[in-house]
Amino acid sequence: MDAKEAETARDAAAVTAYLEASMVPDPETAAGYMKPGIAIVFTGGRVFRHPREVTAFNAGRYAWVKKRMERLDVVPGQGITTVYSLGTLYGAWPDGTAFEGNRYVDRFTVQDGLIVSMEVWNDSAERILERQGGPA
Repeated sequence: MDAKEAETARDAAAVTAYLEASMVPDPETAAGYMKPGIAIVFTGGRVFRHPREVTAFNAGRYAWVKKRMERLDVVPGQGITTVYSLGTLYGAWPDGTAFEGNRYVDRFTVQDGLIVSMEVWNDSAERILERQGGPA
């Protein structure tokens, strides 16, 4: 493995470790994989600065939620690695109703083994609209 491949593998491993810690949820461990002051941009343009803010947001949206990580797409760059995590969310809504198959894509920019930016997209808003009887 050459130096670039090792860097790319390290950066992808940081993303996987972050995602696993965030699902516990253990926001303090998750934060160890992120550069301080990071912008974590969620659906709807919501910006969080620490994984504990994400955990608090998710606590209001779900009774619990986990990711079924189906694949990582890893794109090496000059001094950075872009990692896409794709899969589905499963869990329970606040009223306890189970759900699964909620698609997500997370885009991470990783530099020197630390996540320096994160963007999150998923189908939760559409699922919530459907539950309320509205068009998705």
